[in-house]
Amino acid sequence: MENLLKGESLYKEVDEQIIFDQLDVDENAIWSLFLASGYLKAENYKFKEETGADLYELALTNKEVQIMFQKMIRKWFTRSGTVYNGFIRALLQNDVKSMNAYMNRVALATFSYFDGGRNPSMETQPERFYHGFVLGLAVELAVELADLYIITSNRESGFGRYDVMMEPKNGTDNAIIIEFKVKDSGEEKSLEETADAALKQIEKQRYQADLESRGFPGDRIRKYGFAFEGKTVLIRNK
Repeated sequence: MENLLKGESLYKEVDEQIIFDQLDVDENAIWSLFLASGYLKAENYKFKEETGADLYELALTNKEVQIMFQKMIRKWFTRSGTVYNGFIRALLQNDVKSMNAYMNRVALATFSYFDGGRNPSMETQPERFYHGFVLGLAVELAVELADLYIITSNRESGFGRYDVMMEPKNGTDNAIIIEFKVKDSGEEKSLEETADAALKQIEKQRYQADLESRGFPGDRIRKYGFAFEGKTVLIRNK
């Protein structure tokens, strides 16, 4: 989604015969719905013979739709706007203690706002819920820091896909890689272990490879692991 909000396109499998019941079980169904409703347009199409899937290059229909989605996602953070600005300042200053304090206040306000109804998404589909939060965070960072950083998310680098990467536009600031993990009570005893697992994933998957290929030395790449459990966040760095 971040690609679309920046005016770029992305490739997705689309089923033009989508039915609403599939929205809860097929993560690609939302793209079919957006295409059918006119929020997205198909730029190109190709048929994947090996899977029999229809692969579409999708883009937002126009600038108005792009602005609409940006405003919608940014509303996730409006309930804690000044607190979120504090988090950005702490992030740029590498003040992990303040980052934790600010982000927990942002998360509490944001998660409480969405965690309602008969089947709260945090309880029924926690991974998707946190993924939505990460998307909102990436969009907000991209807007607030547009003059300082190139913000990308869910891109391939090294041996996997990182969650968020911040590449400075000047030659002196540090680059930043952020990885998010939801605590797995079966594998991790504490949020500290979860945050450390996120940091280890950055190293194991070599998410810094793209930055290094563009000349960033290791000591200028800051790495953060975000651990989530319920409405609590723990951030650790390396």
